[in-house]
Amino acid sequence: MASASLQGQTAVITGGASGIGLAIARKLRAEGAYVALFDLDPKVFPALDREFAGQGRGIKADVTDEASVQAAIAAVIAERGKIDILVNSAGVTGKTNVQTHEVALDNFEFVFRVNVRGPFLMAKHVLPSMLQHKYGRILHIASVAGKEGNAGMLAYSASKAAVIGMTKVQGKEYAGTGITVNALAPAVVLTPMVEALPEAQVKYMTDKIPMKRCCTLEEVADMAGFIVSPAAGFTTAFTFDLTGGRATY
Repeated sequence: MASASLQGQTAVITGGASGIGLAIARKLRAEGAYVALFDLDPKVFPALDREFAGQGRGIKADVTDEASVQAAIAAVIAERGKIDILVNSAGVTGKTNVQTHEVALDNFEFVFRVNVRGPFLMAKHVLPSMLQHKYGRILHIASVAGKEGNAGMLAYSASKAAVIGMTKVQGKEYAGTGITVNALAPAVVLTPMVEALPEAQVKYMTDKIPMKRCCTLEEVADMAGFIVSPAAGFTTAFTFDLTGGRATY
């Protein structure tokens, strides 16, 4: 039985229609939160609306477009009155298994638009509601690649390093307001996005993990659930590792 530790809270989750975002949404719903799942593909929303049955719904939003972000956030606040939790899960790997001199500029810029511009815009426009209510939890989904760098994944690794840097700044800026801002840096997680990567790229990443396996979606969701809970009130500007022993610092 769920502990309902998030009863009455409203959570916004980007990339909420699949993968890590959906797993976290299910976890937060089980803890009592209402979940607004931001995604680009409205075709999946009817199934999400049925699954969450009045305790959440899909909302079309392009996290790279400020007007789209503003409109989607305004819709949630109009419906729910406030936003207590933001999880920035939307992300892309871009083209991988290529060295720096082979990286296309348009691909590099695309990865940064989604992975860095997106979380920035979401936080920028959710924070006023959190400040008004003197409470909030923001979680950016980063990656161990942002701490250590994965060869062949320049754009992705650099973008996740930027997310970690952004987390440190925002956590310090809003410390003392009742708002915490943290990041979660998993090693490779078994998602459709990872399954679509070249086999050599996945092997390169899993070979670095002492446990010699991928992280599961459930393990990510459980850790995320703690970070955005009231219990994690004295930790901010921090990057939590979830790496099976790869990161030990």
